Amino acid sequence: MTELGHIGFIGGGNMGEALIKGLLKSAVPAQQIRVAEPNEARARQLTERYGVICCSESAEVVRQSDLIVLAIKPQIVPMAMPGIAEAFDDSKVLVSIAAGVTTGALEGYFEGAPRVVRVMPNTPALAGAGAAALCPGQHATKDDLATAVHLFEGVGTVHVVNEAQLDAVTGLSGSGPAYVYMVIEAMAAGGVLEGLPMDTALALATQTVLGTAQLVKESGEHPAVLRDKVCSPGGTTIAAVKELEEKGMRAALIKAVSKATKRSRELGKG
Repeated sequence: MTELGHIGFIGGGNMGEALIKGLLKSAVPAQQIRVAEPNEARARQLTERYGVICCSESAEVVRQSDLIVLAIKPQIVPMAMPGIAEAFDDSKVLVSIAAGVTTGALEGYFEGAPRVVRVMPNTPALAGAGAAALCPGQHATKDDLATAVHLFEGVGTVHVVNEAQLDAVTGLSGSGPAYVYMVIEAMAAGGVLEGLPMDTALALATQTVLGTAQLVKESGEHPAVLRDKVCSPGGTTIAAVKELEEKGMRAALIKAVSKATKRSRELGKG
């Protein structure tokens, strides 16, 4: 098992909380986890819920940590980084989940050879079922990368990519949960339209999406092959698939991923 040492979180939002839960499940002691969270009510909540140490100063957390997780919105990065940089040194590793902020941009805040790993996770990490992709900065070592992989394996699956691909990861899996929520919502609404109670329709739609994704993962077959297996000649499913194709469902999802990818690139340019 990769040794994580003392871990500090800059930001105690939903993704930070998901990672804290994953660390605790991996038997990392709560006393090794520190969180810089300026919101007093949120800091108190994290301490009471998980037993982690919270404070309001980022520099204090950085000084006492070996691995620092930058878990803040990209718009806040320019304001937060000076305080982090003053306490950072080359013995520490910075793992950033700030969407669109490149490793080069982060490295520019430091002197020396800062070890930076950039990650794009997604919100199903809150349920331990996240999908994350990561890449190393120019000074990060193989051990640094392995440490980041280990951290995010505690809340889902991890893929190592090159940095040029991370904007596409953002558009696909980073923003992807919103697309799936809309699919579940629409399927449930269709069930209600045809006479099902909302709770039953929503439960059926949710389990259908969950089970279908699990089948794709476990079977190893392409989704198109599995789809064709469900479409009996002249049956109900092929009639529904024809309607979805005519209404442009696939094209709309492809365009959604592209739009989100474009926006991620724009964020990266400041």
